[in-house]
Amino acid sequence: MNLIARCTDDPKRERILDGAMKVFLAYGFARTTMDDIARSAEVSRPALYLQFRNKADIFRAIGACVLEQSLEGARQGLAEDGTFGERMMTALDRALFGLIETIDQSAHGQEILDMENKIAADIIAEWRDGLTSIVEAAVADEAARTHADLEGQGLSARGLAEILLDGLEGMRMRGLCGKPAIEGARRLVRILEISMAAAQPGRG
Repeated sequence: MNLIARCTDDPKRERILDGAMKVFLAYGFARTTMDDIARSAEVSRPALYLQFRNKADIFRAIGACVLEQSLEGARQGLAEDGTFGERMMTALDRALFGLIETIDQSAHGQEILDMENKIAADIIAEWRDGLTSIVEAAVADEAARTHADLEGQGLSARGLAEILLDGLEGMRMRGLCGKPAIEGARRLVRILEISMAAAQPGRG
């Protein structure tokens, strides 16, 4: 899985980010050096420093790139054919599950996540808000299509989106991954479906 694909129009920058991602996953953030990144990307140290100040700068650039792709994956998944639940699960798969699997397969996955929270917290917060907005729009569209009165049930599209993402985050904090996480996500999506069905005319 090339996490850096289509991230930049600059082939050298893409090569650096892709090479850095590989060594971060292989060695962890702390043990990775700029020399390691230069070798992995097949560029000279001077060429590397022309693009990035340090490895933290590179790490943030990778985070911004990967998380933007995550949002685009969610948008594409929700635009496909299928029921609301099917499209939402496709969106979550493209936005989250593949990325999480890649990180979990690394012996340094937890360190990478910890460093994201330390040096890229702003990027993660922006991504979370973006994903919440994407899910909110999908819920609002489905509610409009089915004439569901969410407000009449004391609900909102934003609130349901936050329930989904809070639930996913909670599962992650509990260490759930792989099939258990996907099954948990499917149950959360089902809660959204049930909530919207209950808000449809004649169902309250």
